[in-house]
Amino acid sequence: MEIREQRHGAVTVLKPIGPLLQADAADFVRQVSRALSKSLGRFVLDASAMPFVDSAGLESLVVAADELAQNGQLLRLCTVSETLREVLELTELAGRFEYFPDVTDATRSFL
Repeated sequence: MEIREQRHGAVTVLKPIGPLLQADAADFVRQVSRALSKSLGRFVLDASAMPFVDSAGLESLVVAADELAQNGQLLRLCTVSETLREVLELTELAGRFEYFPDVTDATRSFL
């Protein structure tokens, strides 16, 4: 899996390309931790190119959400596919995230 990183002003946007699977979960967590440390919590995960996740991928999303929760924030997800949202709802993890329709709305939420 490729993970693209972009800056939108003071906000870091990570965009995983491809499914978030066990083989990529540890690298994903490392990149998220690095992005969080650089962005002072101003962080968005663009899920537009992430069609699905397996259980390890879900766990890595929870780890990222937990890191932000330590600072009283929710992990902002944008452009979440219906499949991914359904998985989050079925696993009762949906409430750990804040959802936005696109990157612009997600980055503006920090204003």
